[in-house]
Amino acid sequence: MSINLELAQRATLRPITDVAQGAGLGPDDFEPLGKHKAKLTRAAMSRLTTAPRGKLVLVTAITPTPAGEGKTTTTIGLTQGLVRNGVRAISATREPALGPVFGVKGGAAGGGHSQLLPMEDINLFFTGDFPAIAAAHNLLSAMLDAHLHHGNALRVEPRDQRWPRTMDINDRALRDIVVGLGGAANGFPREDGFVTVPASEVMAILCLSTSLADLRARLGRVMAATDVEGAPVTAAALSAQGAMTALLRDAIRPNLVQTMEGGLAFVHGGPFANIAHGCSSVVATRAALGLADVVVTEAGFASDLGGEKFMHLVVPELGTPPDVVVLVATLRALRHHGDGDLDVGLANLDRHVAHLSQYGVPVIVAINRFTGDAEADLARVAARATELGVASAVADPFGAGGAGCTELAALVAAKGQQPSSFQRVYATDAPIEEKLHAIATKVYGGVGVTLEARATKRLAWLRARGLDRLPVCVAKTQSSLSHDPRAKNAPTGFVLPIRDLRPSLGAGFVAAIAGDILLMPGLGAKPAAASIDVDEEGGLVGIW
Repeated sequence: MSINLELAQRATLRPITDVAQGAGLGPDDFEPLGKHKAKLTRAAMSRLTTAPRGKLVLVTAITPTPAGEGKTTTTIGLTQGLVRNGVRAISATREPALGPVFGVKGGAAGGGHSQLLPMEDINLFFTGDFPAIAAAHNLLSAMLDAHLHHGNALRVEPRDQRWPRTMDINDRALRDIVVGLGGAANGFPREDGFVTVPASEVMAILCLSTSLADLRARLGRVMAATDVEGAPVTAAALSAQGAMTALLRDAIRPNLVQTMEGGLAFVHGGPFANIAHGCSSVVATRAALGLADVVVTEAGFASDLGGEKFMHLVVPELGTPPDVVVLVATLRALRHHGDGDLDVGLANLDRHVAHLSQYGVPVIVAINRFTGDAEADLARVAARATELGVASAVADPFGAGGAGCTELAALVAAKGQQPSSFQRVYATDAPIEEKLHAIATKVYGGVGVTLEARATKRLAWLRARGLDRLPVCVAKTQSSLSHDPRAKNAPTGFVLPIRDLRPSLGAGFVAAIAGDILLMPGLGAKPAAASIDVDEEGGLVGIW
């Protein structure tokens, strides 16, 4: 049995009613889903998202190893540390997707003594949000096909449909498929494909919406296809947005669980930061800010992915920038980037600190201690942070929970009181080309960007329709600051190749596909799924 699962199953969970009421929620503010999970009511969601706001802490990381560097674990541990220091703190994190649970990284509910509970439920289906998102997405696919079959009154161009199917299992065989075979009764034969649920635009829409009404409006703007003249065919034109919203009416309500130390935690939404914007929902973060003095949220993968997207895509919807950014670093990752040499690998830390320092928000390096880390090596990382002009603290969220994060928590609380002047790395009204250039040079450390033929054609389409100044959401590898997963540490001199630009009009951005990134991952030779099972009493075994 994994240590995470063992600790989670040994923990004594408080009734979710006690946890919620202890955090200031009334009995009419949430709906229990069993003993240990709940959802906010719509009335509470509306009230809390407009309530006075606490301080916001964003947790991101340096470029990770394939196993991850404990960003979620640090987020939970920091929240527990703040509570131990007498601060009313709540975490707001994403829901795990089944792909990583059954793939390489395992679960995503934290680790060790800094986990969210009930861990097994959170990692497997949870409250049904992911199935609801998949159903809403695939409903639009079905309604588009039905429209084509029954006369095509909107004159949809079947060869230029933009809306794939989705599912929450990594299945490489479904990336590119052919549908509609078997005769006219089965539809129009054409190429199609699947993306993973975290890459679905419906996921992005749910996570960026500020209310149920905003969700419905955004769903209506989704571009499912183009017509024969190249104009967008939207979900509203297909009369799909109402039914899609009906499927998501409960999914938009934030989920309530507890930390291993019994504090309230929000878990909602689950986009990946390498193929989507990678942050938990705006409504959950806003609701937490209306309830706590400090809210700790996370952005997926490293600062060049989830961190950058939080600043440019989430902050405008959230209405407030972070007061502090915590950058998680580990000796393991730094050695990985230095091919075993810690001093060489520190260049990766340098690049991420330089990127984050541009936003005008205090940056703290959280050195996440792993078993066996030498004190002298931890001190070398702390010294480099000092040289870079940022504060640092060693934390042990995995081994010691909140007690291992009180020093980091005190530093975060102090830095959160400092004035800051938030700014972005690109102007909001800049053309897409300028935004991409700014990200490639100021965030990734490259020298520029190039648009391949398909992306150039799509940019012309966007420009002709006045859509060429939307924000951009770059999809690229999480294994490097560049587009090349083999380029470790802090690569320089590269040009970022954009192979496609995909308008996500409901989410409100253009997805820029860089390099060879895939929107439907595949399972490895030894997936975690091979070790997951149930015992004779139905209890889980093998989950990380």
